[in-house]
Amino acid sequence: MKVVFMGTPDFAEESLKAIYEAGHEIIGVVTNPDRPKGRGMKMIPSPVKEFAIQKNLKIFQPEKVKDNEEFINELKAIKPDVICVVAYGKILPKEILDIPPFGCINVHASLLPKYRGAAPIQRAILNGDKVTGVTTMYMDIGMDTGDIILKQEVEIGEDETTGELWDRLKVIGGKILVETLKQIEKGTAPREKQGEDFTVAPMLSKDIAKIEWNRKTAEEIKNLVRGLNPIMGAYTFLNGKKIKFWKVKVAGEDEIHAENLGFLTNGTVIISDPKDGIYIKCKEGILKVLEIQGENAKRMPIQDYLRGNPIQEFDVFE
Repeated sequence: MKVVFMGTPDFAEESLKAIYEAGHEIIGVVTNPDRPKGRGMKMIPSPVKEFAIQKNLKIFQPEKVKDNEEFINELKAIKPDVICVVAYGKILPKEILDIPPFGCINVHASLLPKYRGAAPIQRAILNGDKVTGVTTMYMDIGMDTGDIILKQEVEIGEDETTGELWDRLKVIGGKILVETLKQIEKGTAPREKQGEDFTVAPMLSKDIAKIEWNRKTAEEIKNLVRGLNPIMGAYTFLNGKKIKFWKVKVAGEDEIHAENLGFLTNGTVIISDPKDGIYIKCKEGILKVLEIQGENAKRMPIQDYLRGNPIQEFDVFE
């Protein structure tokens, strides 16, 4: 089939690579315009564009797709059989959805109808889910509301981060997209209406990253840390300085007994050991910090941090 591919980050690049290697004729690649990044604000192409350049594929980089008559006419002119959309970052108007005879196919990183929206992987981790997956669907004008084609479920590891789950799901996304196109081409692709029991998964705001010691249990803080790794990191303050946590665990009863700690403020360091690290009292349970980042410093194991930045027992994280 003649395919137009639309996507931007490395998650999408994996799907583009998969359908390219499966032998589909990719007649156009649509990705976001290059953006300035880094200290020098150098213009950086998206991972999808980089792959398209390597394979000498035709590239489109419209700033917008809605009410963009020139771009829509270009898509019509190249006559794609199907348009594949993976983490593109823009809502497609009906004028584009109606172009390909086999429809517009989306790869979405959740088990729809759960987690409709831009951050399904992050939300699954933040909410402490045990399973998630990838869904392919026929796109319509709604936000991830189209008919489901295929699903693949995966278990989420107890300590798995957003970054780690992202890397696993992007590979699955590529494989399930190839199978989806194969079934569409053969006329055997299923089509299932979505139920209405869904959760919205909007983009994460920076406000979510602050650890609320008086409101969150140790398990909830662990999920926050996992969910924001490597996006922005969960943070707190100690003696007025911003501290980020990148890896933590909930201390077991074999490590520390939490009885008789009710008189302590939540966020209090109850153990600080140069070899074992720090243990912090939470609303419920005890949090053990494994990887930390001081203000204007690099991420490092807690033991390395403590050598140059002592944290005392009964210090309180704000």
